Amino acid sequence: MRQPLSMVRQSALVLQIGVIALVAAGCIGCADTLPRKIQHVVIIVQENRTPDNLFHGLPNADIADTGTNSLGQVIPLTPVSLTAGYDLNHTHQGFVTTYDQGKMDGADETSCSGACPENPHFKYVNPSEVAPYLQLAEQYTFADRMFQSNQGPSFPAHQYLIAGTSAPSAGSPYFVAENLDQTAPAGVESFLTSGCAGVGQTVALIGPLGSESLHVAPCFEHLTLIDLLNPASISWRYYTTGSSWENTLWTAPDAIRHLRFGPSWSNVIPCPTQVLLDIAMNQLPAVSWVIPTGQNSDHAGVNLGTGPSWVAAVVNAVGNSPYWSDTAVLITWDDWGGWYDHVVPPIYNSYEDGFRVPLIVVSPYAKAGYVSHKVHDFGSILRFVEENFRLRTLGYDDSRADDLSDCFDYSQVPLKFKTIATPISATQFLQDTSTPLDPDDD
Repeated sequence: MRQPLSMVRQSALVLQIGVIALVAAGCIGCADTLPRKIQHVVIIVQENRTPDNLFHGLPNADIADTGTNSLGQVIPLTPVSLTAGYDLNHTHQGFVTTYDQGKMDGADETSCSGACPENPHFKYVNPSEVAPYLQLAEQYTFADRMFQSNQGPSFPAHQYLIAGTSAPSAGSPYFVAENLDQTAPAGVESFLTSGCAGVGQTVALIGPLGSESLHVAPCFEHLTLIDLLNPASISWRYYTTGSSWENTLWTAPDAIRHLRFGPSWSNVIPCPTQVLLDIAMNQLPAVSWVIPTGQNSDHAGVNLGTGPSWVAAVVNAVGNSPYWSDTAVLITWDDWGGWYDHVVPPIYNSYEDGFRVPLIVVSPYAKAGYVSHKVHDFGSILRFVEENFRLRTLGYDDSRADDLSDCFDYSQVPLKFKTIATPISATQFLQDTSTPLDPDDD
């Protein structure tokens, strides 16, 4: 069932009225009279991992060595390569099955595709393959109670990372629940050709009672964090992969009508490595989202094992530049990817929150060698940006989230940056001329 045109127009009108009201209330770009120690925020998004899977052995963090399956059997977590050639179910139904009403024992009842080993969900990545992540987590702040805000895959997760919601319109009781519908319409070659500029694609919504019977076009209209940054003259860029139409799963602004077809679209940069050049040329915006290519992601069955080096290259670029003194780098993963994790998530409604994902906070004001046990989710990232730049909340997930304050100590002597050792350098990423791989489409 398609969203009626009248609903789209009504949503656009509600958005316009909302923006006018916010500006009139003086809450977008509120008075900024106090000095801020953080002038730049870099949000690096990786793909599809849990703390139990990716940070095995991290000191002081709540990381499991075993898991429980649907038969009540205790299954040891065993090592697997980051580049293992299989993928796991991480749809909303995969969440429901794995969560099993809070028992966290249904992972083995979800599907696995590719070269699946025995107990494919119960794995941890060889620590040697993710050494840059472990270095960052041990030197700065690691959060072991960070949850993805949604109970589903990448497309809605990236919506939460710019807006705190995957609602199709302002005030809607529905959430976008899944990746794009798998069956391409007649005459459409790829179901990745979508978003507001796409043709004929749909995506499932989930209602308050959990039904996913309603499907709408993947083009939405509501406020995002970008709509708070723009009127406050706070610069931003969204560094992503591929052209404007072929990677919409990870290019969140492409599914917001007024961003896709408005002047803000020029700040969506279809080249992740441009962030390295912008840092080198002293052109880093105040707020950045940095999205990987498929091969530099950590997505199972797709990646080339280069994700840890890619993330470290961006961090090293910041750390070895003048930006280090006033920057916070927030590194997170967009969803759990189907991997086992033992911590029960907080549940707020039919779609929020989801399973744990890692979060690393890197800054001269991040607490050194600290593990945060406070509950965070994607709304916490938005709330941090809002409070740091004196903006009001959007009224979505960010309004109930914390602001990551326990991860920072602004009174401490600023930490000196130590270059993160990587097998692949920033120069190699800049010189890579291979065609970016598509994002996950499962």
